[in-house]
Amino acid sequence: MRNIQIFAHRGSKGTHPENTFLAFKEAVRVGADGIEFDVHLSSDDELVVIHDETLDRTTTLSGYVKDFSREELKKADAGCKFSEEFSGEKIPFLGEIFEWAKEHALTMNIELKTDKIAYEGIEEKVVDLIREHHMERRVILSSFNHQSIEKVKELAPELERALLFEGLPPNIEEILAGRKETGFHPDRKSLTEPIHASAKKLGYKVRPWVANNQADIERLADIGVDVIMTDFPERAILLLNDRACQ
Repeated sequence: MRNIQIFAHRGSKGTHPENTFLAFKEAVRVGADGIEFDVHLSSDDELVVIHDETLDRTTTLSGYVKDFSREELKKADAGCKFSEEFSGEKIPFLGEIFEWAKEHALTMNIELKTDKIAYEGIEEKVVDLIREHHMERRVILSSFNHQSIEKVKELAPELERALLFEGLPPNIEEILAGRKETGFHPDRKSLTEPIHASAKKLGYKVRPWVANNQADIERLADIGVDVIMTDFPERAILLLNDRACQ
């Protein structure tokens, strides 16, 4: 049995439209241990599951997510830009994901997208919804905006939190030691064996993003990370299972 978990990055993003139920259902089908997805706030303060601050790249709407209401966002097609076969797929909302997840044993890594737009109160809304759906043991909250993680820590110290990085500062060990969170989520290129060893010594779970090809997946497996985030969960699972059988 493999000892490294696989999280499907934005669902099975490589094969299905990202951050949609289709992508999350595919992650379940192939046996992923978790899913990673992103949340923003709509104009009427609904928690929207989408990656970008704008709608243009992945949907048929144009403009900022924050300028549309839930009802307006539900009219968008979030599948056809990936492939016509997925036309009609809708943008999901966090409460809908939680309802669906009750039937599946998945860990959910929720990224708070507050690094570019300061969504007022988004941390409280996410925490409230987690508690409402009794998902406290099923979620990890992460962000590039470490102030958001601090807010979550104040609101819900029992929830697992993770620090996201793209590129690592020279004083990364000092940062990790000072923050004292649970998860360390660096980009795959920046993670080295010494940094991994330092993070583990400080008690962190190391979950790098995003490894898609065999070389990257095997390098991270050799380092001994806890989780590999990938756009192609089926591919990663097969690779790790083959390694476990050798």
